[in-house]
Amino acid sequence: MAYRWKNTLKDRDVTPEHLYMNRRHVIGAAMAGLALSGLSTPARAEDEELVPTDWEDITSYNNFYEFGTGKDDPKKFAHMLTTEPWSVKIDGMVDRPGDYAFDDILSKMTIEERIYRFRCVERWAMIVPWNGFELADLLDLAGVQSSAKYVAFETAMRPDEMPGLSRPVIEWPYVEGLRMDEAMHPLTMIATGIYGRDIPNQNGAPLRLVVPWKYGYKSIKSIVRITLTDEEPPTAWNKYAPREYGFYSNVNPNRSHPRWSQEVEQLIGSGLFARKIPTQMFNGYEEEVARLYEGMDLIKFH
Repeated sequence: MAYRWKNTLKDRDVTPEHLYMNRRHVIGAAMAGLALSGLSTPARAEDEELVPTDWEDITSYNNFYEFGTGKDDPKKFAHMLTTEPWSVKIDGMVDRPGDYAFDDILSKMTIEERIYRFRCVERWAMIVPWNGFELADLLDLAGVQSSAKYVAFETAMRPDEMPGLSRPVIEWPYVEGLRMDEAMHPLTMIATGIYGRDIPNQNGAPLRLVVPWKYGYKSIKSIVRITLTDEEPPTAWNKYAPREYGFYSNVNPNRSHPRWSQEVEQLIGSGLFARKIPTQMFNGYEEEVARLYEGMDLIKFH
């Protein structure tokens, strides 16, 4: 299923922010009422009823351990990160390796809004209106070679700007990876904004990966390097605890975790945080992505 469209709107067409936010609050209250009555909220990206989490909640409740392990540490300290200028090194099995300036990347991309469910392995969840472009478009810009099977990602590592790096929480820098078909899937995107604004530093400025059917730690932030390879790349949390964090890390209510049951989730900022909602397989995107894993043991290959 494709989610690409051509943007024909102009600045004058944009709904004023105060009206947009008021509409979101009204719909949010209505959907909260449905949830309390026992009805579940639709989960796929094209569902109009997918009500985004408020800006304040999205930008103040984060995991970004380079700035600290507390949920509010990223908002406190991420302003220290210098995001201009920014470039991403794309190398490995590509026809046009090099350092790609962020502004040059943006000039070649069509920015879209994608309203996605976002699920942390800690079982909290959000609904985020991302702005960005498909990862496939960026990889096409560099020219993926046919022998490439995986895409590896690396986060910025700047001790002077990221105070959390002074603590050996995991092995730095933060690294992640996708199989090629996952990377090229139309749902996989590079986010550059939230709610039409530039993405805040604490959420992964200036560009981060978003893979909505996987746990949030797969959506690596503040990317500085993308490498195409024919070998499965290491990933930060898999190196730390391989039995708990697999390479694939698909949202799966059927696979247990030693600290957080994956059978349920709790929406941040919904007013229903104490109420547990059943976790959906692939975070609600089963129809779109289940075919990628046909024949795989999703417990063993977690």
